[in-house]
Amino acid sequence: MKFKKFLLAFLLITTAFFTLATGNATAFAKTSNLYLGGIPSGFTIKTNGAVVIGLCDVINDEGVFSPAKNANIEIGDIITKIGKTNISGASSIASVLNKSNGDPLEISIVRKGEEITKFLTPKKDKNGKYKLGVFLRDDLNGIGTITYFTEDGQFGALGHPILNENNDILDINSGNAYLCSIIGVDKGEKGKAGEIKGIFLDDSKIGCILKNTSTGIYGKTSDSFNFTKFPQMEIGKAKMGKARIFTCIDGITPQEYVINIVKIDEDNNENKNLVIKIKDKQLLSVTNGILQGMSGSPIVQDGKIVGAVTHVFINDPTRGYGILIDKMLEN
Repeated sequence: MKFKKFLLAFLLITTAFFTLATGNATAFAKTSNLYLGGIPSGFTIKTNGAVVIGLCDVINDEGVFSPAKNANIEIGDIITKIGKTNISGASSIASVLNKSNGDPLEISIVRKGEEITKFLTPKKDKNGKYKLGVFLRDDLNGIGTITYFTEDGQFGALGHPILNENNDILDINSGNAYLCSIIGVDKGEKGKAGEIKGIFLDDSKIGCILKNTSTGIYGKTSDSFNFTKFPQMEIGKAKMGKARIFTCIDGITPQEYVINIVKIDEDNNENKNLVIKIKDKQLLSVTNGILQGMSGSPIVQDGKIVGAVTHVFINDPTRGYGILIDKMLEN
């Protein structure tokens, strides 16, 4: 999955060897009919805290210093507070450091769900700015697919969670979904997932993201986005055999493509409830199968929405997993 600021493969479709994190489901939408999605979306995500994605040295005329390394800060740590200041991203850390005068700082971090306190002394770099010696992940940006809209304007997407560097469900602060225009594809190959390439249409906001769960991301549409223009469908129960996925591989308009549902496992605890195989010759000729970016593409059978695409088999891009729509509607 491509991001504007950082590369992290969870907003797009995840590969089949990737283990999903699971969480407790809570009621999100109760409905008997849905508006069909399949539209490509650009997601922007703001996280709680600032995630350490790398460690580095601070170099100045006095030598080389490693404040974070000396304090045993680790990759994947989430910096949530410095002193009494809550941290909401890399910019808030820079603001605190500029006021520190190089004094020792008490830093609160979350590591694998555990809250830890560290003490370290920032050092000035050659530009005279105080640094901790860390690389931080800021906002995340990626491309995925909206699965459905409810009658009251809520939406579900992706069918799997956004994960952090430790494969835990990412704690998000806020986010937005924008209409995305697909401008190209890289075909999938055995051993390498392909991907959809697109551009965010920043003037076409779909809505805001409210939560990130084990079954996808969920949000509320903006007043300016008319989701009622999409086909309305009943919720169905998946069965073995022919079905269709609605997805977009060019522009902004989804198309339907023929698949087969070859296996159903309603009780799979990783929400890999369906095994699907792409049969549509047109889709195969362009993509070789399922691509990163198709995550969330709705699966329709007998005129009813029954699930969504979530994973691609890394050794066979024509095959992948899907989640049952009932699982997504539990959140």
